[in-house]
Amino acid sequence: MTDVSPNSKIEHLTPDNITVTAPSEPPFSSSSSTSASASTPTPIAEEKLSTPIPTPSPSHRRGSSIGSSTSPSSSTRNRSNSNSANALTPTPSHHQPAHSITRQRRSSSLIQHLEPDTLDTKIDQALNPNVNANWVHQKGAWVIHVVIIILVKMIFNFISVLNNDWKWTLTNLTYNIGSYIMFHQVKGTPFEFNSGAYDNLTMWEQIDNGDQYTPSKKFLMLVPIGLFLISTHYSSYNLNLFILNGLSCLCVVVPKLAFAHRLRVTLY
Repeated sequence: MTDVSPNSKIEHLTPDNITVTAPSEPPFSSSSSTSASASTPTPIAEEKLSTPIPTPSPSHRRGSSIGSSTSPSSSTRNRSNSNSANALTPTPSHHQPAHSITRQRRSSSLIQHLEPDTLDTKIDQALNPNVNANWVHQKGAWVIHVVIIILVKMIFNFISVLNNDWKWTLTNLTYNIGSYIMFHQVKGTPFEFNSGAYDNLTMWEQIDNGDQYTPSKKFLMLVPIGLFLISTHYSSYNLNLFILNGLSCLCVVVPKLAFAHRLRVTLY
């Protein structure tokens, strides 16, 4: 190669005039010999190498050969498998709903009280008059009960095989059974005018919006009591008929009391 000086002209170098000579001895021979000598392990080095070398995580040294055994794809796959296994593991909530944990005993569910009406239900009840229960305030509503009792007694009078004791007893039983079904058994209304706001209430609970001991409710409570006294008198105070008439009277009077309001007795 030609020497290049500041005052000399720069010659264009071509592949023909470039000569590359290899060094006779490799450079850094001392360092290579040192590395060669270091390559032979000593007993102390063997003990050090026998200890496990912590493998750096893939996040610290990406692409290194040391962390190739725990690649990110395999760790992600293992993590997804563990997550799927945890998702398939049944928990107590899968076997039974939450409300069944706090479920009451079967014996305590025989008698239960209805919850008070919500605000939306009260608004629906106030939209239109309840024609299913307001008839008790109309003219002739009280007289009709007396008329029904007289008609039933006249029907039993035509049955000649019955004596007077059984005629009054059957009249009492017939009225009590009919009034119980009408006031305490049937729920809801036969008319769709309040968006089902009275579906869970009996007719007795619908009368006077559930108020207790109103004039209409007092009259309806006194009718079976008076009929019980009359039937007991005309049955010559027969003990067996007295018990029968008394039980039928209790069956229609007790549900009309204040403590039985919204009370439900379920036997099945």
